[in-house]
Amino acid sequence: MTHDEAIEAYILQHMDEESDYLKALYRKAHLKLINPRMTSGHLQGRLLKMLVQLARPKRVLEIGTFAGYSALCMAEGLGEGALLHTYEIDDELEDFTRPWIEGSPYGDKVCFHIGNALEEVPQLGEVFDFVFMDGDKRQYMEYYEMILQHTSPGALILADNTLWDGHVVDKAYLNDRQTVAINEFNAFVAADKRVEKLILPLRDGLTMIRKK
Repeated sequence: MTHDEAIEAYILQHMDEESDYLKALYRKAHLKLINPRMTSGHLQGRLLKMLVQLARPKRVLEIGTFAGYSALCMAEGLGEGALLHTYEIDDELEDFTRPWIEGSPYGDKVCFHIGNALEEVPQLGEVFDFVFMDGDKRQYMEYYEMILQHTSPGALILADNTLWDGHVVDKAYLNDRQTVAINEFNAFVAADKRVEKLILPLRDGLTMIRKK
């Protein structure tokens, strides 16, 4: 076991457990889905739940549902009457993900949409106060501008994978389209006076953005 693996194991031993339902979902995603590492997992899932509990949002938006793990973690933290809209553009995931969302204890707090969030979110007529952005990295700039138009002042926006497995500082990936897009997004947000921001070195990088 490497030092980093030992630290991660230590962290997981000293935090809240995930539910048996989430453990089963995580295992099944790794058995059935391509690129299962896109599933948020225990540590990030508990963080998402706690941030939702602290922010106490009424409307949550997620872009990039994948297996539904992160959506269910956020739904777990939602208060009475709050609702989460989650968008997945890959319709081939619906047969896997929808039963897991609808069969969970928090399924009534989640509206699962198959479609392009860039096109469909503006038609909802909702104003969000918490957003988890985890869609196509090449479209992060477009997502970001759309999100700012449909969030309230003080809204918390989380952008996942913003360190991109360290590729953002690796010259070998200077021409990789996704790495280029994430670097452009990171630079733009860093200079954006409309928001406060910081990057957490959690898993693959998680940027916390607060709309002023």
